[in-house]
Amino acid sequence: MTRLLLGDVAMASVKGDPNPLVQAQAHYDGITNFPIVAAFLSFAVAQSLKVLTTWYKEKRWDVQRLYGSGGMPSSHSSTVMGLACAIGLREGVGGPLFAIAFVLACVVMYDASGVRLQAGRQAEVLNLIVFDLPPEHPLSDSRPLKEFLGHTPPQVAAGALLGCLIAYTLHLLSLVTPAT
Repeated sequence: MTRLLLGDVAMASVKGDPNPLVQAQAHYDGITNFPIVAAFLSFAVAQSLKVLTTWYKEKRWDVQRLYGSGGMPSSHSSTVMGLACAIGLREGVGGPLFAIAFVLACVVMYDASGVRLQAGRQAEVLNLIVFDLPPEHPLSDSRPLKEFLGHTPPQVAAGALLGCLIAYTLHLLSLVTPAT
């Protein structure tokens, strides 16, 4: 079997097996699946950048931002756009795979900047209300609600751009990497 590193443009072939299903599985196996690599790398880079943007904005290191939601850039947007762009670069933008990935990306980004952002803002208000309750109230000792849930439109746009840049960079690298 031969294939390109980071790429499944790879002339994947299983000698002597005419079954296209076996060839398709060889074509998309493991860590060489370009769309998956692009999506997960986009997620990891976006989450890592949240630590840096928190330091820049608040002048403090917050390693918890590595696994938290909300903040700049949106890792959800970065992940789904990395996936959609990788599929578009590999399979073309005219096929059903790209259409599914693109619609999924649109839904995720809309949800991040709409529903989840508003849920986070409601959590802020509810936390203020609970904080002002008298100590004898049954809810006065409840844990605060999570306020970092959604993203502002610039955070979503930054995540989407990051995902596209990572997918495109990986695509360029896979074109110049010799077959193994």
